[in-house]
Amino acid sequence: MPTPRERVLKFLNREKVDRPPIFSGMGNVIKPVLDKYGIIFSRVHRDPELMAKAASGMYREFGYECAVVPFDLGVEAEALGVKMNFYDEVEGLLYPTVKEKSVKKADDVRIPDDLEHAGRIPVVTGAIKALRRELGNDVAIGTYVLGPFTLAGQVKELDALFEESFLEPEKTNAILERLSDFIIRVFKIYKNAGADYFTLREMGGTSDVMSPKSFRNLIKPHLARILSEMPRPSILHICGDTNAIITDMAECGADAVSVDQKNCLTETRQKLGPGAIILGNFDPIKVLHKGAVKDVGSAVLESLKGGASAVWPGCDLWPEVPGENMEALVATLKSA
Repeated sequence: MPTPRERVLKFLNREKVDRPPIFSGMGNVIKPVLDKYGIIFSRVHRDPELMAKAASGMYREFGYECAVVPFDLGVEAEALGVKMNFYDEVEGLLYPTVKEKSVKKADDVRIPDDLEHAGRIPVVTGAIKALRRELGNDVAIGTYVLGPFTLAGQVKELDALFEESFLEPEKTNAILERLSDFIIRVFKIYKNAGADYFTLREMGGTSDVMSPKSFRNLIKPHLARILSEMPRPSILHICGDTNAIITDMAECGADAVSVDQKNCLTETRQKLGPGAIILGNFDPIKVLHKGAVKDVGSAVLESLKGGASAVWPGCDLWPEVPGENMEALVATLKSA
């Protein structure tokens, strides 16, 4: 019987496995774990030991076959000088958000010389190292970094970014070039810390926002470059209905592609063929957060029927997922 780590890595490396792994490469932390370990959500993003404890708790409490850090989408932007709001004085489950942006033009993208110690990057690397100490080689440790266009939207005002992308794409291209250098370096830092697999999350490149032509001309070349230089196994995730660009996604060179619940998986499989590793795509809100326990199993099995190589949520797990729904997800997929 393989360990969960062996199952994940063999699967992503196209080796034979006893069954698809039950895992994800995006944010996985839920309130039942936080409550059991007495972790305050606003603190988990800045404390490597708490971050590791919350991530490993998904495996220890529910058998989810991975431990993924970080949990929020502001780590890279903060390392580039963006000011964050962590909502320390607010009760409840609020993710950190960008409070003050730092970039107007390409020259404003300044990559710290000592990137390993910039912003919260050492929190993530500390959590990765703590996970390896705690879990050994039993569980795969995943991490993710935002794609260049998505990250551009974190460090530059969105309205200005979109306007520039349409009217002066060469200026946006210059920003994306610098951000791509930064992203590759962050991935390598996480690899050196001990992460096992790596997800590039380009949510801003979705067809819901950018036309397929704009994606191909502006975003795709940077994704291909990053994926050629970042550690492997690699996964490319883009939100929204991406079937209009799914072949372009595959051509970027990731070992697997991840799609969200808006995608028709049958069409995705038809376009990419039988050999592609496709990860997706149950709705983490409607199914796992708000769905009834009795409906979770049938909903996640639809992803397998539709052509998923392994079942993933379409995006991050919402922290308020009930524990019984998480149990139903894992139990269903173990017996599928």
